[in-house]
Amino acid sequence: MKIRKSCYVKGAATYGQCLVADIPQIAVAGKSNVGKSSFINFLAEDGKLARTSKLPGRTRLINYFLINGDTEEEFLLADLPGYGFAKVSDEEKSKWASLLENYLAKEKMLRHVFFLVDIRHDPTKDDVTMYNYLFKNNLPYTIVATKADKLPKSQVKNRLRAIASFLKVGEGNILAVSSLNKTGKEAVLDRIEKVIVAFRTEGKDDGEMQQ
Repeated sequence: MKIRKSCYVKGAATYGQCLVADIPQIAVAGKSNVGKSSFINFLAEDGKLARTSKLPGRTRLINYFLINGDTEEEFLLADLPGYGFAKVSDEEKSKWASLLENYLAKEKMLRHVFFLVDIRHDPTKDDVTMYNYLFKNNLPYTIVATKADKLPKSQVKNRLRAIASFLKVGEGNILAVSSLNKTGKEAVLDRIEKVIVAFRTEGKDDGEMQQ
């Protein structure tokens, strides 16, 4: 698939403010400094779509982006609050955690989660908590290893193997990407296309597609 157009829709500070829409949602989850905004901008080929910051922990809302609006490939990207950032109060962390968990547990249009980890390091304790939540709650996910440009090409495969071993998943379910070097995009878009196609074929047994 190709992302032809994209736009920011809204931010939600509480679950009650979350966007209600009858199109599929794909969430982007990960720790605060893993590069979620850069990943979204990379996919959309729009460097200003999602706000990036040198200060981790800037994403305190669920930010919604409409992708390919008014087409058969229409979907929402939901940028979830980053976790694991130390320089905020426990109260603030609790708010983020509640928003994150409520969204993942209750959003009926959520069809996939891109779970971002830093390719240079083993997953953190918070990463493992997020992964276990996705796995135990049977949420479809793809692990995306960001910042592949920070490593020599010869080390990328070894790091993917190490992360796969750490999380006890197959290497094929981890995609290495670099927003700087523009690598890995096609594999991510292919995964998105499969999600959208699956969504549009839901309900075919009764002669109707869900819209």
